[in-house]
Amino acid sequence: MQNSSYPSDLTDAQYALLEPMLPKPSKRGRPPGPARTMFNAILYVVRGGIPWRFLPTAYGPWETVYGTFARWKAGNVWESLNDCLRSSVRKQEGKRSRPTACILDSQTVRSADHGGEVGYDAAKKTKGRKRHLLVDTLGLILGVWITAANTPERAGAKGLLERVLVWFTWLRKMWVDGGYSGPDFAAWVRTIRPKLEVEVVRRCDDVKGFKVLPRRWVVERTFGWLMKQRRLVRDYEKTETSAAAMVYIAMIRIMLRRLA
Repeated sequence: MQNSSYPSDLTDAQYALLEPMLPKPSKRGRPPGPARTMFNAILYVVRGGIPWRFLPTAYGPWETVYGTFARWKAGNVWESLNDCLRSSVRKQEGKRSRPTACILDSQTVRSADHGGEVGYDAAKKTKGRKRHLLVDTLGLILGVWITAANTPERAGAKGLLERVLVWFTWLRKMWVDGGYSGPDFAAWVRTIRPKLEVEVVRRCDDVKGFKVLPRRWVVERTFGWLMKQRRLVRDYEKTETSAAAMVYIAMIRIMLRRLA
């Protein structure tokens, strides 16, 4: 039982919003810890960037917390929570729950010494992993795909879109950067979603330094949001599925703070 509160913990209003979406405890096996305590502990790890074993004892045994994280990851709970909360945020902003436009991009992050699969991104001079992200026009995550950092942009995008576009049938416009240019990629997208138009937002070679690019700034802002969660500043996860789950958890926290 949690006896102390931390800045990353859910407020009463946030948990009241979240509780109906959480999976019901299994009647078999060892009884899980209280759902609110488990959720707060996982948020503490993501926000604070600590190892699981370093969790404060107020949250209970770290093995129980990690077991909840792993069980919900295997059951796609983190993705489901992200989807439900995204719909709520979109409605709050006066938008329909199902988006018609999206932005695609990737972010390379340095990996820790975790023993999982990594690669070297020569363009960024970084050894680690890539987070391939698809977001709506509010910057809310539609899908994430984790690969080794040496994975080409288009190959990573295909892995993401093959999985995500099945669910987002209303999408009609997708903005991308120059890494996804070329008729082959756009033609491939149309084999999955014939009505989805791909538009490349190019950076002007004549402009020096930083410049806000139309539409692309939305996904760049999302990457900025994620990097405020210390667990995401580096890739500490041994598996790609855990790395993706951490991204979803970070976005869940961000959306809960918007809603309550």
